[in-house]
Amino acid sequence: MKQFAYLFLFLLVACSKKDQDLTAQQIIDKTMHSSGADKVANAAIKFTFRTKEYTAIRKQGVFELSKQYFTADSLKVKEVLSNTGYLRFINNKTVPVVDSLIAASANAINSVHYFSVLPFGLNSAAVQKKLLKSTRIKGKEYYKLEIRFSEQGGGEDFEDVFLYWIEKESFLIDYLAYSYHTNGGGMRFRAVKNQNWTEGIRFVNYDNYKPVAPSIKFNTIDAAFRNKELKKVSEINLEGIEVELLF
Repeated sequence: MKQFAYLFLFLLVACSKKDQDLTAQQIIDKTMHSSGADKVANAAIKFTFRTKEYTAIRKQGVFELSKQYFTADSLKVKEVLSNTGYLRFINNKTVPVVDSLIAASANAINSVHYFSVLPFGLNSAAVQKKLLKSTRIKGKEYYKLEIRFSEQGGGEDFEDVFLYWIEKESFLIDYLAYSYHTNGGGMRFRAVKNQNWTEGIRFVNYDNYKPVAPSIKFNTIDAAFRNKELKKVSEINLEGIEVELLF
């Protein structure tokens, strides 16, 4: 009986040590693999978000991210962000864009595409990863990671801070939050409501929340969620997802 107890204690300590030994980088790498995000780097992905059609083509470091929609007067608008910059087309003809609007327009496209394929992108050179204290949400254990971006290569909103809650058994992201500075700033917390696997890549839809009180701190926003101190403000739904893997 004592031998069994010693063996159980040894396994418990070993598992605990193994859990503690994982670095933020190792956790992200496991999450990339578990969610199929490693396939995104060479894939053509199309989906609809809030009546607009988004297409992303990525292959061997070359990318083209686009958004297409129709205006109220039936003009077809297509915006494209690629390695070479930002372009706008109206009825398939290139149109000039005021310099002051290019950054905001490009960022709007990049933001939707960025969130659509998470955790893809979290291994870019500008990403700074930090492992925080593990936490528990709705009976599950989560790694909690903080993501910041360096100014060089971090984009227009490099000062934004992100938190990710990665379930310890599946290594999938179930919750995320971000603190932003544009338009007066604020915080958002997203909880995965359902998932869709297409060509081995995980796509998720979220319920989107914000704090009900300004006193809520960003680094403890998960506690605010547990305590029902967040208000649902929208839903993030990707529809009509199509994926073609490019080899």
